[in-house]
Amino acid sequence: MTTSAPDIEEAGAVLAAESARFASFGWMRGTSGNLSVVVSRDPLRLAVTASGHDKGELTPSDVVLVDAEGAAVAGGRPSAEAALHARVAALTGAGAVVHVHTVASVAMGRRSPGGIVLRDLEMLKGVGQPAHDVEVTLPVIVNSQDMGVLGDRLEAARDPRMPAVVVAGHGLYVWGDTPRQARHHTEVVEWLLELELTER
Repeated sequence: MTTSAPDIEEAGAVLAAESARFASFGWMRGTSGNLSVVVSRDPLRLAVTASGHDKGELTPSDVVLVDAEGAAVAGGRPSAEAALHARVAALTGAGAVVHVHTVASVAMGRRSPGGIVLRDLEMLKGVGQPAHDVEVTLPVIVNSQDMGVLGDRLEAARDPRMPAVVVAGHGLYVWGDTPRQARHHTEVVEWLLELELTER
């Protein structure tokens, strides 16, 4: 399967719109955070937001096509975290990955380094879990600047029932089948984190 310029342009338009939404919430301050969407499975190719850009001002051309290792295939310079996006897409089958830097994710990662236990909340339905009588843990992993190491930690810690992981001292990675589902998952997980932070 190959990707064409319209594929990349369409992905860029989606990522620009999603980035603007998250930036408006204060979840991608400055140039922080990055988003991706899978444009090809075989070989694996992702469109990833370009490094160093204000995520509230992205244009459809501010994306980079990367391979399964996160290396640029076309475009400018991808985020250093592009390799983790590719790892998540390969590991989970996700079609889109969101990485945001929220206060609640960093704070809760510090307070619950062993994972954040969630139960008896209606909002759990937003990540495909029952609202009651089931306990789900949002994993927390130790940060690393080495995306291979970080990817190994994510793979070891992830709970297939929870499409997200907190990276301690860093932020939140969330994924879904489509950019819209990844967005919904991100907003739901962030709500759960904010609730936990408020209650504690």
